[in-house]
Amino acid sequence: MKIDPLESKRILQQFDRKIVRKSSLERNESLSEQYNANIYLKREDLQLVRSFKIRWAYAKMMSLSDDEKKKWIVAASAWNHAQWVALSCSKLGITWTIFMPMTTPAQKVRKTKKFWNWSIQVKLEWDTFNDAYDAAKAWCDERGAVFVHPFNDEKVIAGQGTLWREIIDQMWEKKIDMILIAVGWWWLLAWVGSIMKELSPWCEIIWVESAWSASMSASLQQGEEVELWSVDTFADGVAVKQPGEITFGIAKEIVDEMIVVDDGWTATAMLRLLDDQWIITEPAWALSVAALEQIKEKIIWKNVVCITCGGNFDFSRLQAVEEKSLRYLGLKRYFIVTFPQRPWALREFLEVLWPDDDIVRFEYMKKTTKEWGPALVWLQSTSKDNFDWLIARMQERWISFEDITEKEVYFDLLV
Repeated sequence: MKIDPLESKRILQQFDRKIVRKSSLERNESLSEQYNANIYLKREDLQLVRSFKIRWAYAKMMSLSDDEKKKWIVAASAWNHAQWVALSCSKLGITWTIFMPMTTPAQKVRKTKKFWNWSIQVKLEWDTFNDAYDAAKAWCDERGAVFVHPFNDEKVIAGQGTLWREIIDQMWEKKIDMILIAVGWWWLLAWVGSIMKELSPWCEIIWVESAWSASMSASLQQGEEVELWSVDTFADGVAVKQPGEITFGIAKEIVDEMIVVDDGWTATAMLRLLDDQWIITEPAWALSVAALEQIKEKIIWKNVVCITCGGNFDFSRLQAVEEKSLRYLGLKRYFIVTFPQRPWALREFLEVLWPDDDIVRFEYMKKTTKEWGPALVWLQSTSKDNFDWLIARMQERWISFEDITEKEVYFDLLV
């Protein structure tokens, strides 16, 4: 695919700025101090519906011919693409249908449906983006509708370049040494990277994926598109199984480094941004910031731009995010402790705890017909080393227990 750096400039000039905002590019004082660098956040979470995907959704809608606009528009999305296609179609008077996974958080479905009118349908299909995509394509083929691909489309990719043109304008006095971009199929800012390589060849392009949906990393390693067997949907905005043909082809040419981030560290970055700076993030948004920890030695004194993709976070998930972070940091452990059913058994267990160990959950019911009874015990502490000492003391006192912290089935059942 041939990249024309002027195309994104032309698209920018056509944008209705009431729909596609010029988002701020701000130096983040806290992150800059933490990493001894100049960390800039491109705040795409401040777009109208808190995501940068409005850029290419609106660009694609504007590129449609009059005949195409008269047809039904069909799209598939894990959410952000859905909402921006919905908004763009509503503003341009185009009828559309959006297919989304049934597992999409309720908050995201509600926000998409707020554009619902006589010309709009939202259909929920099975469990993953791929399921929604297959259903959308089949529906589109049956009715002769126009399918708007969320990532593998030249006009969609061209719309992504408007983000880079804005960064050039906002950083014209400074040399950009590095840019970090969260990568999923449609999160792949292929156009941005291509323009950067042409106009700023000294700038490193670092693309970041979730460890549990790292389809692009696997594909680059294999030298061909790889479809993952399954993906985890914690970072639902990048939970895709296989890169698109166009974006993968460009990625092979321009990517300097791929970073894979554990979801636990992503959750930690989310909480720190919220607690320290009142910045609300979604997991995929936080990936570029979370990746800074892995390259902290190479970014000292450099100008680094993190594309903060979106801030659509369902606060009903906050407990799960906190649990994932604490478990990753080693500050919370989950045990099944088997107690003898006699007096003082609980007191004996409490004696092995350190003063700063906190019991945050304890579930036990005495069964008089049995000599032993299991209890679910959640412990939180100020240091992960405390748990090594705790386990050693329980073993010394012959306390029967099982550590279930790393057993995902138990974690998903209990949290």
